[in-house]
Amino acid sequence: MDYVKMLRSALGSRKIILNCAGVLIVQDGRILFQRRSDNGRWGLVGGLLELEETYEQAAVREAREETGLDVRLTAFLGIFHNHNMVWSNGDRAHTIGAYYEAEIVRGTPRIDAESLELRFFSREEIPEMFAEDHAAALRAYYDGVRYPLPRENA
Repeated sequence: MDYVKMLRSALGSRKIILNCAGVLIVQDGRILFQRRSDNGRWGLVGGLLELEETYEQAAVREAREETGLDVRLTAFLGIFHNHNMVWSNGDRAHTIGAYYEAEIVRGTPRIDAESLELRFFSREEIPEMFAEDHAAALRAYYDGVRYPLPRENA
C-alpha cells in the first residue's frame, strides 16, 4: 500500500478519505468472515484500493490475498460508508466501500498475516463486526439487495 504510506507520511494519523472493496463470499448459504489480526474482531473480507485499481479488481485481489480463494463476483450490493474507521496504530479515515457478493471458483480457505481465523457463518451465527460498512453491506445482502455488476472503466 504505497499510496496509503505516502499519504500517511504527509498527513500522519489525521482523518482521510479512503476507498475500499469488500466481498461476501457465499458457500452453501453461509458467508465467510475474517477475524482480523490487527484488532481480533470479525469482519468481511476486503481492503483498500491500490492506485490504478477498480473496486472489482480490489475485491477479487483482496479475496485471493486474505483467503487464498479465487472468487467470481456475482452481484453488486452497493456503496457503504464507515465514517469513523480507526486502525490499531491510531490512523483514522472515512472509508467508502463497494461491496460484492461472490462465489468460490477454486481454492481452500487459508489465513494470511492479516487474519487470525477464517470461518463460514450462517445468518444465525454471525459474530459482532468491527465496522459499520461491513454491517450495512451484510444487512443489504440479507434484505435481498442485488444489483448487476457495474461497468467500471479499468
